[in-house]
Amino acid sequence: MLRIPNLLAALLALLIAAGPAQAEDTTRLEVGYMPILPVAQLFVMEGEGWTKEIGLELELTRFSSGPAMVQALASGELDVMYFGIGPAMVARANGVPIKVLAASIREQIGLVARGELAETFAQVDDPSEAIARFTEEQGRKPQIATFPRGSVPDTVMRYWLVERLGVGEEAVEIVAMGADRVQQALLAGAVDGASILEPILTTVQERDDSARVVARADEMLPGQPGAVLAARESVQAEHPEAMRELMALHLRATEVLVEEPERAAPHVREFVGKRLIELDTVEAALRSPSSNYLADPHAILEATRTMHDFQAAQGTLRKRVDLDALFDTDLYDAVAEDHTGS
Repeated sequence: MLRIPNLLAALLALLIAAGPAQAEDTTRLEVGYMPILPVAQLFVMEGEGWTKEIGLELELTRFSSGPAMVQALASGELDVMYFGIGPAMVARANGVPIKVLAASIREQIGLVARGELAETFAQVDDPSEAIARFTEEQGRKPQIATFPRGSVPDTVMRYWLVERLGVGEEAVEIVAMGADRVQQALLAGAVDGASILEPILTTVQERDDSARVVARADEMLPGQPGAVLAARESVQAEHPEAMRELMALHLRATEVLVEEPERAAPHVREFVGKRLIELDTVEAALRSPSSNYLADPHAILEATRTMHDFQAAQGTLRKRVDLDALFDTDLYDAVAEDHTGS
């Protein structure tokens, strides 16, 4: 009779001993993200449950814009970031020791116009002429909503106006706001257009018969770099295996987004638009010409230099950034090689 309590005590001791060991196998990372399609790899890996399967606990913090995330980084918050290449450069320029490890998407920005502005663009082939005609006929400049200055949508629009059209950014009235407000402003008719990304491009066209995309990123800033996966240098040093596993999941999620958007759509919907967007709309947005998912950081280097030089000239960056120091492609190269060989 005395053996049963002894056996139970032994089992209890084993369970207690196993508890800490299991905890040590779990790595917790504080991840900042924006609820936008360009960082959908994060939504897929979380939705599929892949992170928990390999012992990664991602503590997610939602931000309304890239600049807001830069402020958090400067305050010492966040280990890993899913945000735009523009804010990544701003953070590095401000002395935050981060590395861009992988791309998430490129050429994801589009200029959607509605109402009189959309009609004017439909009548005129030259975008600069369309802007001038609208201004003359309406007695005011077009109001274009976008994310705050320094963000990718804002930078791409300014580059388009200055470098591609030659009309200067003063040709339009730029209205900065967060992601949720951009769509609300468009649908309420409070602005004439927006330099923005999916699923807003698709949603606005579905709900407003007058809305149409009048320019995409390949016209605005060819090869335009978009969102990236970045991390603090200290996190890479302290958790090399966890970062390797995160990179592997990033590649795996990218494949799902490219090859199985219908599988990815429910996971994306959980994070984007507070689940108020129809599933069909999310899937359509994932198939959009503005959803060009990729993971290879080498593929966005050249266009990042173009964007960097423009932002430096604009004064968005406090100082020029050594892009060779900002990018660390070694982890991607190693994981991609293993991924290809598996």
